[in-house]
Amino acid sequence: MSDGRREDLAGRSVLIAGASGGIGAAIARRLHAAGANLTLVSRDLDRLRAVGVPARLQPLDLRDPEQARRAVEVAHDHAGRLDIVVNAVGVVAFGSVSELSVDAMEELFLTNTFVPIFLAKAALEVMEERGAIVNISGVIAERNLPGMAAYGASKAAVRSFDEALAREARRNKIRVIDARPPHTATALSEHPIEGTAPRMPQGLAADVVAAVICEALADGATALPSTSFEAGR
Repeated sequence: MSDGRREDLAGRSVLIAGASGGIGAAIARRLHAAGANLTLVSRDLDRLRAVGVPARLQPLDLRDPEQARRAVEVAHDHAGRLDIVVNAVGVVAFGSVSELSVDAMEELFLTNTFVPIFLAKAALEVMEERGAIVNISGVIAERNLPGMAAYGASKAAVRSFDEALAREARRNKIRVIDARPPHTATALSEHPIEGTAPRMPQGLAADVVAAVICEALADGATALPSTSFEAGR
């Protein structure tokens, strides 16, 4: 769904959280090519440097709400405003509910669910009209799977949050885009916080997912269900 208006991304101030991950880095490179003014955040400064685009680099642990607020402040100070927030932060765990530890469940929700909430809360205080917030919940937010119940629930919570947030933010003419790409070929599943990944189908390339998300930012889209990514298969 689109509002029919194209947005020029050149010069737009963009905060990318989780910018050192596969999807986050791919989005950063595409937005740099489009002329955006980037602030990149993750926990590891060396991995941020490896993204390889000119940007304000800021290592922060966004699981701390004060550091999430700091990320927004840094992006706003860097460019004098904040237009777009892309949240590509995420962790995964595998295992049945009976096997998965409570610690792993708590970490899934802290990282996958609370980080987008912390960032959105801070960003809405400074964003101006025609801004956008993108959260990546993934196809699992549409259809959960056994062995990934807690992970899927943490992502479904993001989708539910985005649904209501979009209505609240609309009052200030800010879009909220819930992106739900299918399984994507990144290193995320290779480094779960607990458990072992099952055999996965061939995933989409991270750059394909990034292209769809960046096009959505440009064309005024307000929703990115999993079907939006089918052309990239």
